[in-house]
Amino acid sequence: MQSRQLAVALSFSGFIALAVAMGVGRFAFTPMLPLMQADSGLDLAQGGWLASANYVGYLVGALMAARLPWPASIPLRAGLILVVSTTALMGITESWSSWLIWRFIAGVSSAWVLVSTSSLCLSRLAALGHPQRAGLVFSGVGCGIAAAGLLCMAMSVAAVPSSYAWLLLGIMALLGTLCARRLWADPTSPPSPAMAAAPDGSTATSASTRWILICCYGLFGFGYILPATFLPAQARLLVDDPVLFGLAWPIFGLAAAASTVAVGSLTTRFPRRHVWAGAQIVMAAGVLLPVVWPSLSAIALAAIGIGGTFMVITMLGMQEAQAVAGPTGARRLMGALTASFAAGQLAGPIFFSLTHTYFAADLTFALILAAAGLIFSSGLLLKKAP
Repeated sequence: MQSRQLAVALSFSGFIALAVAMGVGRFAFTPMLPLMQADSGLDLAQGGWLASANYVGYLVGALMAARLPWPASIPLRAGLILVVSTTALMGITESWSSWLIWRFIAGVSSAWVLVSTSSLCLSRLAALGHPQRAGLVFSGVGCGIAAAGLLCMAMSVAAVPSSYAWLLLGIMALLGTLCARRLWADPTSPPSPAMAAAPDGSTATSASTRWILICCYGLFGFGYILPATFLPAQARLLVDDPVLFGLAWPIFGLAAAASTVAVGSLTTRFPRRHVWAGAQIVMAAGVLLPVVWPSLSAIALAAIGIGGTFMVITMLGMQEAQAVAGPTGARRLMGALTASFAAGQLAGPIFFSLTHTYFAADLTFALILAAAGLIFSSGLLLKKAP
């Protein structure tokens, strides 16, 4: 009974930490962009650079997280504090150049929190005998996205300045950080006998297996970012009502939250890599749907398919890193996977821009390639599945 209560408390703390780091530090800029365009004169090019600064920061943070010598609790706590600070600074400062710095730092810190929270929670939940509760931890990302999206929609409807909206998001992040402090206040649970007996990351599996996982996770980042970037723009062309359009982001977040909880039990009945591959095939179908059926209904279904799988794949990737690398090498492999995702996420828009500029390729070509990458990644996972 005590282990169950500890697992519930741990899952809730991890849930809150990811809601703050990812829902606010990583993804709140998406619903905030229209507000900043309306009252700060921010144009699309400047918004694109701010988004790119966050992407680059996420890549840098993931690479750092894989190599930091400190216990996971230290970058976790530092990352949450930086998310709170940079979110508030977005509302306090007014220059675009300073916003670039804050978005970069927010990207770094959100990667620290994702890797550290995953490492701490997955190992402790396994030690407590409740690994299936990982779904609740990772549902925090979707709930954070939904909460930030609803807040931004309310601020837009009430015509609240974007600077005030950033400050409110900062307050929300601060409250969440206080609720998540159990993650670093509690001592690390001792590993279970099974985990203690597991080899470390240098001997648990072959290097080729780990590189295949890294490659698959990078293809996931490439396949995810293209529809995530351009589907909102396609929807905006078909939906004039800002309130209706504003609901798209919270729905995306809720789909992400519900999916991790729903899929958590599947890994007890099917190999984890099979579930991962299946989720990517569903995502690929969501990517292709607006290509073969260009309509608002197709875009809505695509948003559900993509939103309902991207955090599932994130969760499964972190769980697979934990299983493959062992207790001592998990954080390094998690950092490598996250860095691979960030690199794929950066490559997607750049690839589209280059092919569009020099070869007149349209978005359809990029989406088909993204889907092909996801399907190829699924094939690799199924081939290497235990």
